[in-house]
Amino acid sequence: MAKENYWSHYEPSFALAIVTSIIFGILTVLHGWRLIKARTWFCLPVFIGAIFEVVGFACRAVGNKNQYTLLPYILQALLILLAPILFAASVYMILGRLIRATRGQEYSIIRVNWVTKIFVGGDIFCFLMQMVGAAFLASAKTKKTRDTGEMIILIGLIIQIIIFSFFLVVSMIFHRRILRAPTPISLSTTFRWKRFLVELYLVSGLITLRNLFRVIEYAQGEQGYFLSREWPIYVLDALPMAVVVAICVLWHVGRVEDTEKTNVELNTRV
Repeated sequence: MAKENYWSHYEPSFALAIVTSIIFGILTVLHGWRLIKARTWFCLPVFIGAIFEVVGFACRAVGNKNQYTLLPYILQALLILLAPILFAASVYMILGRLIRATRGQEYSIIRVNWVTKIFVGGDIFCFLMQMVGAAFLASAKTKKTRDTGEMIILIGLIIQIIIFSFFLVVSMIFHRRILRAPTPISLSTTFRWKRFLVELYLVSGLITLRNLFRVIEYAQGEQGYFLSREWPIYVLDALPMAVVVAICVLWHVGRVEDTEKTNVELNTRV
């Protein structure tokens, strides 16, 4: 019985996969160093997600020489799919800390104590849902099982986009209200909270772009344009996610913690 070629649509590029894995590896090391130095443990999900990207693209490189082996194919699909959910978790937690740091709790349409719980809870749900979908795909022996797995992943991605959209609404309403009636600490020239919010919007936009790509990809199915070609996963997934991790490396978010706890202003340096 002939073995199944799990990369039947195209041969994965070894060079592209290795270069991408190395880039994420460098970003992971930098992020881990800043994470430990600043002790910003709420950014740990970004660090773990970056590791997912490193291993995921390394598995794509392995797949170049092992196209009939299931494990690297499944690992790359699963890890690259799930990594942005971890990035989103840290973004959700940062908003709550910025609201507290500016003393702008009254400007949030959700009680600040619930901001992280609601959005991270939704993130965990999407994570588990997409894991279940990936498990269906990994064990699929029939087209029906594969279609079920793709549908579960698709629904998980759509829910993730809805949650992220609501998160952006919460962020923008807070932003508008605090601009109209600034708190004393938000007027500080050394507290660059506006910069953090702009970067939060940028990261959120990149993750949303990637999620929209994935929704279209899974909606088209196995024979669709995106799944049958290699360039989209690098241009519409790897590239925006690398920018997300790079921005998170530049965030000196440890000063948000300091401001929240001791009224120390954010450092102006990154």
